[in-house]
Amino acid sequence: MTESLTRTASRSRGAATPLRVAASARAREGGRTPHSAFHDWYAEAAASTFTRVERVPLDELTGWETEPGTGNLRHHTGGFFTVEGLEVRMPAGPVPAWSQPIINQPEVGVLGILVKEFDGVLHCLMQAKVEPGNANGVQISPTVQATRSNYTGVHGGRPVPYLERFRDPGSRGSLVDVRQSEQGSAFHHKRNRNMVVEADGEVEVHEGFHWLTLGQLHRLLAEDDVVNMDARTVLSCLPFAHAQLDRELGAPADPFREALFRSCDPSAEGRHPLGAVLSWITEARTRTEVQARRVPLARLPDWHRTPERISHASGAFFDVIGVRVEAGGREVAHWSQPMIEPHGIGVVAFLTRSIDGVLHVLMNARVEAGYMDVVELAPTVQCTPASYEHLPRSARPRYLDAVKDADAARVRFCSVLSEEGGRFHHARNRYLIVDTDLDVPPDDPNYRWMTVHQLVELLRHSHYLNIQARSLVACLQSLLMPGEPVPTAERKVRV
Repeated sequence: MTESLTRTASRSRGAATPLRVAASARAREGGRTPHSAFHDWYAEAAASTFTRVERVPLDELTGWETEPGTGNLRHHTGGFFTVEGLEVRMPAGPVPAWSQPIINQPEVGVLGILVKEFDGVLHCLMQAKVEPGNANGVQISPTVQATRSNYTGVHGGRPVPYLERFRDPGSRGSLVDVRQSEQGSAFHHKRNRNMVVEADGEVEVHEGFHWLTLGQLHRLLAEDDVVNMDARTVLSCLPFAHAQLDRELGAPADPFREALFRSCDPSAEGRHPLGAVLSWITEARTRTEVQARRVPLARLPDWHRTPERISHASGAFFDVIGVRVEAGGREVAHWSQPMIEPHGIGVVAFLTRSIDGVLHVLMNARVEAGYMDVVELAPTVQCTPASYEHLPRSARPRYLDAVKDADAARVRFCSVLSEEGGRFHHARNRYLIVDTDLDVPPDDPNYRWMTVHQLVELLRHSHYLNIQARSLVACLQSLLMPGEPVPTAERKVRV
């Protein structure tokens, strides 16, 4: 069956990117390299690529300075990012006003995956990249993962491998090219260019890089802390193969997967037409009053700086810490920087439901102070439960209990995945896809049931799905094909 799908994809090479994506997703045992060999390569890469991370006082960060008067943390070159203060007023929100530290990084970075066909199957050139904030050191990353400061050489290190292929994609052009946001709760207007570029000619594989099929990457999503956040957001922007899969593989026997297949089809009837969804998003952006003002870090109420950290008086939310890093296999061998350290493992979940035989995902029109346009679509649940212990009960996330109390048999995906390790220290979320019978009124101002095809259509454009939702879209992609990842009754949802 895989060979049939590959032949069909190859015949339609010029016009059927979704079908070529399907053929690569079907190759779960690997293409150029068997999947059984992946962990041997991964272990070797981890042994030769390392970080030693030492916590240091904020005043001892080499190359960083505290601005007189504001207390803002900035790099002496003016590059990379600054840690500033943000004052937020949201009169209609569950918490009408607050202040917090925020990362201001106005640069647009490049997150790019280089792809190439081998024996008619698309492969992705992935990097075993070490980040100081990764809980386990090395994770699978895009071919290129670089800020403007990185690729313009502000750090004074080696050039970024393969960058030229994304700055000049060549005759084949880009399969994906769209700017997307990062965490609006931690970054002020941060964006990255998400790209998938098909290689022209031969590609030299540097140390620490490896060709993987989409099917292999989908299997790795089920493993804790293996596929990093930047890889997940780029993978989510690839088009699903909808009806083509149905024709080649036959209708799936599993009712959930059958509903998921139908949800990927452009002809599938959604509870709300896409035009109505766009109007709903526009209305949410228009009616929501958010005033976010950058203010001096030193003047934030309830946030206090000690030599070791900046933290909230309640002990909740997150800290700003300093680290000194020694790294192997990076463009720079050593550096210092501030980092955001969250408190506790978060929960990021899609609730799904079959409506008239078509899988729908319950999306939340979420406001975060750092978004470019006030509101982006977020997962049904996105929170760190420990952060709500100090807030009014009315601020507790809606539907958290529906995820927390879910029957294990209805958990379709469950994996602990890391957030970006270049700015966050040990930031991890439990990502879940949970099937439910829950109903939501069609006129609910904050939630809408949407088909997967509608989500994919919005991903062709900037600033509609937030980065946590994009990670879960990649996880949904991994469930299209039979086999792993599969939830098990033993994998209890711990929220």
